[in-house]
Amino acid sequence: MRSQYKGSASLLMALVAASLFTSCGESPSSGTSSHVLAANTQPSSSPTVTPPADITSSGPIVVENQLDVAAQRDGVVAQISADTGKSVRQGDVLAQLDDRQLTADRNAAEAKLRAIGANIKNWQSEIKVLQTDLARSEKMWDAQIITREQLEHDRFKVEADQYELEREHENAINQQEVIRSLNLELEKTKILAPFDGVVARRYVRVGQRVATGDRLFWVTATAPLRVKFTLPERALGKVARGQVIGVSTPDIPDSQYQATVIQISPVVDPSSGTIEVLAEITNPHGSLRPGMTADVRIPQPR
Repeated sequence: MRSQYKGSASLLMALVAASLFTSCGESPSSGTSSHVLAANTQPSSSPTVTPPADITSSGPIVVENQLDVAAQRDGVVAQISADTGKSVRQGDVLAQLDDRQLTADRNAAEAKLRAIGANIKNWQSEIKVLQTDLARSEKMWDAQIITREQLEHDRFKVEADQYELEREHENAINQQEVIRSLNLELEKTKILAPFDGVVARRYVRVGQRVATGDRLFWVTATAPLRVKFTLPERALGKVARGQVIGVSTPDIPDSQYQATVIQISPVVDPSSGTIEVLAEITNPHGSLRPGMTADVRIPQPR
């Protein structure tokens, strides 16, 4: 009975050893090849190309003509003809300085010029008389009636009066320049609009004394409107003159405008690494105003 049990145990151990030998003998590459095959059979996906983004920036809306009108001479403001918000044309009178003293000086200078003109006519008549006397003296000298000294005396009188006439002509020219100078000073008493636009500010009032260089008015044009903005230097090749760009403003969020690039700075600002760009805005509704901040969008090719 014991021998039969031993035989069964030996048979069981032999079967276990055979099973271990079979599992260890399997090829290790079978599992790996199946994984590689599965990986190779997965579909390959093509890389996604991201289109270039539009270039954005912001800057103020400006106009070409915008300046402070200053006094060109000292004086007292006698009249104000334009106030803040008034539309003006080039040459319109904005204010008038007291010009009574200058007007009186100009009138006196014109009277003096007329007096010089009368003197010129007087010297011209005097010279004609002396020339007649000289001609008579020459005939008398030829007839040996008068001495040579008398003839020379009459000749020198003619020459002296001719010099007096020349002096009066120069006095007349000088007086004409005096009048011209006074007229220029009188023009300075009229404060004129330098260009078409609108009076943005008034700094003076009637009766105020002003000195040369004092600000009197701030006049600004209303068109054409332009937006001035900067771009990084890497955008040099991405914007060109004549290119149409988009413009919007936070003050009018529902409106979109177009602008045309009219100027690109030829140099890069070394302190900021940027270039300055100027574009003229198409503003059909007149809703934009100088001084607003505009957002700029430069579309890039897709």
